[in-house]
Amino acid sequence: MTSLNSHGLRFAFGTLTVLPVRVTRWDRGTARTGMMCAPLAGLVVGILAAVPGALSLLLGSGPLLAAVASAAVPAVLTRGLHLDGLADTADGLGSGRPADDALRIMKQSDIGPFGVITLLFVLLAQVAVLDQLYGQSWARGAVAAAVAAVTARLALTLASRQGVPAARPEGLGAAVAGTVTVRAAVAVGAVAVAACAGAGALFGGYGALHHALAALAALGAAQLLLRHCVRRFGGVTGDVFGALAETAATAALVVLALG
Repeated sequence: MTSLNSHGLRFAFGTLTVLPVRVTRWDRGTARTGMMCAPLAGLVVGILAAVPGALSLLLGSGPLLAAVASAAVPAVLTRGLHLDGLADTADGLGSGRPADDALRIMKQSDIGPFGVITLLFVLLAQVAVLDQLYGQSWARGAVAAAVAAVTARLALTLASRQGVPAARPEGLGAAVAGTVTVRAAVAVGAVAVAACAGAGALFGGYGALHHALAALAALGAAQLLLRHCVRRFGGVTGDVFGALAETAATAALVVLALG
């Protein structure tokens, strides 16, 4: 079990980040543990995203520059794969083609108009919210960046649960689809949402509730997209996982900007 957990952590960080972690096993058991550890990888990404934003603000920059710094780090730490998946998924969904044709469109290296528009508005929304929160305090912006990153990877854990099929027989989607039991997914989700609430508690009781609700609302948005993708494509792909992560992160930030 200890060995499996070690390989699972390597799987989570090796597939979801560009951190120098070597994936030494690629079997279903390792994938299961890895996807259960995905929120932990998100926490590391979130902390690394919060640091340059908070530092730039403390050193005298405006909140907009801090927001751009925090939004850029997750893209760098994933080689832009989640954003690329979001764009490809938008192109596939927007094409209106049958599943096989839509999947073929998603595999193409270029980005179509639906993908460009989606990327533009998602990144604008993320920067706008972080700008607003960093404008309130460096702590609010930093916590929001971390909560968004954790929630984004938690959406991947839930998308890997049993009952969610893969759209293709190869790729990351096929490797992780259906590996996590529903009970384990719920348990990981409860712990991650509680951690988000704990981070929000730095700003009082309402802050804890607000951050927990942001995480839950983000997961709800990701699940709606997941259901739509399963209906349209017949299952999940690596691109769909990227789209789910960016959708959850953006939705969490938007909810944190409200109220």
